[in-house]
Amino acid sequence: MSARPTSVLVVYKKSAYTVHVRENRDARVKKLLAAGDPSVAKLPAANRQHEETMREVRDALARLKVRARYVPLTLELDWRKLGKLVEDARLVVTVGGDGTLLSASHSIGPDRPVVAVNSAPSFSVGYFCGITQGEARDGLAAALDGRLPVAVLARMKVERDGELLHARVLNDALFCAASPAETSRYILKIGDVSEEQKSSGVWVGPAAGSTAAQRSAGGRVLPPTSRKLQFVVREPYVPKGERYALRKGLVPEGESLVAVSKMMDGRLYLDGPHRMLHIHMGEHIAMTLSDEPLSILGFRHVR
Repeated sequence: MSARPTSVLVVYKKSAYTVHVRENRDARVKKLLAAGDPSVAKLPAANRQHEETMREVRDALARLKVRARYVPLTLELDWRKLGKLVEDARLVVTVGGDGTLLSASHSIGPDRPVVAVNSAPSFSVGYFCGITQGEARDGLAAALDGRLPVAVLARMKVERDGELLHARVLNDALFCAASPAETSRYILKIGDVSEEQKSSGVWVGPAAGSTAAQRSAGGRVLPPTSRKLQFVVREPYVPKGERYALRKGLVPEGESLVAVSKMMDGRLYLDGPHRMLHIHMGEHIAMTLSDEPLSILGFRHVR
């Protein structure tokens, strides 16, 4: 096989077992493991499967004679630095699950393809993953040779009072109160319709995230390549004799969904719990279709 003059950036997760037992040496987790407690019973097996897949990926790229750089995914990771590494790579490979892909995707622009490897398929959904354990060599070769199908997934842009907060939200945003036990108070606007609401918060996201929280909250599953956003109000409190017009629905391309905070200290979570912003009274959060989609290889759910 001839050498491929290319570079691959591999962004990989650390297993929960590695973080809690090997690195943090958490005494409680160790005690629970020793006792066979069900809360941690799956950690060793999930870790073994993940490590086997990591070895498989390393071996596959070595056999393919590909220059590869490996970056562990941590909360301390500098996303701007990762973005520069992405720019130097022909292909980005994530090894973990959907959370790994989502986290890495914030640093991946629309001109850089990514393929996700599900490293522990017995314990992970891997909705976005085009390669799973046992498929690394053939799958990565196909990705490098352009033989894996490309799905262009829409992402969402989020602004606060006209200031860009994020242009690469792939899954969803959650706008809510600081505490899950607190009522979220806000004004929701779309087009000419404006409505004051009380609820547990609002999910908003592009089609790729419609199979997750949006669906669980009562939304519909959209075609993965749809260019519409969906919003779903969580547990709305509707006064007796009234109804909410904006309980759930779609935001067409070119339009925005705007949430105006009536909370002194609200929260906005982007693609999970780790990207959180404080939203204050009167601030306007506008969510629209982004002009920075994600090109994902081997996505199995396009229809």
